[in-house]
Amino acid sequence: MLKINEYFEGKVKSIGFEDNRGPITSGVMEAGEYTFSTSSKELMTVVTGALTIKLPDDTDWLTFPAGESFRVPAGVSFGVKVQEPTAYICRYG
Repeated sequence: MLKINEYFEGKVKSIGFEDNRGPITSGVMEAGEYTFSTSSKELMTVVTGALTIKLPDDTDWLTFPAGESFRVPAGVSFGVKVQEPTAYICRYG
């Protein structure tokens, strides 16, 4: 079953589903700055555009362009900056 998610007044939208490896979302973020919280580990892969992130233990912002991935631990909040509409895939667990 597909689950539609919408955050930050519609500026971030995703479709959640499960495949044979577990939960996953595919989504798009409009340009802006956001703070996300995690309940489980996440593997984020940028499909188009770029995501600039700051994890809680990091002092610097890191940019991940299309084709690159990064991991986010469970139970944290992290910052995201988006300069242009950006698509991503997020695998949980």
